[in-house]
Amino acid sequence: MGNAELHSIHVHPVKAFRALSPREAVVEPWGLAGDRRWVLIDDGGKVVTQRQQPRLALAAAELLPGGGIRLSAPGREPLTVHVPRPVGTTPLDLFGTKVEAVLADADAHAWCSDYLGTEVRLLHMDDPATRRPVDPDYARPGETVSFADGYPLLVTTLASLDALNSLIAQGDRADEGPLPMNRFRPNVVVAGTTAWAEDGWRRIAIGEVSFRVPKMCGRCVVTTTDQDTAQRGKEPLRTLGRHRRFGSQLAFGQNLVPESGGTVRIGDPVTVLE
Repeated sequence: MGNAELHSIHVHPVKAFRALSPREAVVEPWGLAGDRRWVLIDDGGKVVTQRQQPRLALAAAELLPGGGIRLSAPGREPLTVHVPRPVGTTPLDLFGTKVEAVLADADAHAWCSDYLGTEVRLLHMDDPATRRPVDPDYARPGETVSFADGYPLLVTTLASLDALNSLIAQGDRADEGPLPMNRFRPNVVVAGTTAWAEDGWRRIAIGEVSFRVPKMCGRCVVTTTDQDTAQRGKEPLRTLGRHRRFGSQLAFGQNLVPESGGTVRIGDPVTVLE
């Protein structure tokens, strides 16, 4: 693969909020440290994401020592939210899967509800080692995941984004491109590959950490949401549908499951092991 390297790292402390972009991150079995350990649910217990609430793209959460977060959003005073004491858990529905998590304090629910204009509650995954297994069709025994869509990490490549943007430019919604990488909300972005090289990966190493590549990532309406304005368009789903359809999925990026622990850093070499 030549001189492929880790170009950027992205951590989303609250699922569906905007990402932080640190220069390094600790890899835990269930994902990058601090990634998607918090989630919003509606009054029926279903997880709330940008699918239902595009304005979540404009909300941010800073990671604090000890796992707490500091919430901020346009027009709102910031709020510090501490990790709740695990005095009991609340069930939630994450895409049809039941998961147990711990409710944050009432002021966190109020802050998020006021911002969205609808009743939501904020929860914390207290024990990612036990709360949610990876999809058994693609998992090995004991593999777990945070509140990410399905797998501990998502990897994308700059070359594939360039190729996709070239295809968008040739289509009937060319005015929507080029799209930035944040439309795809990856955890790790790799530079120095050829376009779509990641389709053939089965195992990779980023610096000292090795990962299994169980399946490609099927994309949803969130990718059509401008992460800076919360406005929706048609791309990239229109172009993915024409050029990157695999069965029922429109694919961009690959899911990753860590095989080892360690720290990944921007500039780390990326090696294809299989």
